[in-house]
Amino acid sequence: MAKKKTIGRRPVSSRSASVPRTYHRFAARFPQLVEAHRLMTEAAKQSGPLDAKTCELIKMGIALGAGHETSFHSHLRQSLEHGARRSEVEQAIVLAMSTCGFSRAVAGWKWAQSHF
Repeated sequence: MAKKKTIGRRPVSSRSASVPRTYHRFAARFPQLVEAHRLMTEAAKQSGPLDAKTCELIKMGIALGAGHETSFHSHLRQSLEHGARRSEVEQAIVLAMSTCGFSRAVAGWKWAQSHF
């Protein structure tokens, strides 16, 4: 089993190994903000009927549209952890094309390749 460490008071799983070091440093410096963000994120997830996989695919698309590559990778990883298939990830990326533009969709497709 992977060794767990803590950020603030929250244990961090081996999955966090893929989280950028900058995030870990920010969390160590501002643990209350990170916890507040975690609670808000959890409340948003529980605010409606969408399952975890769908929520992560939506958040991946939002990150793509905003041009936030690190967030895109995070939500793509989480969508895969919740059972998303490559075809579902690619559809979410392609759906962004008409809203965010061709170049953003191609960039997202490129970013996703490292996960498959």
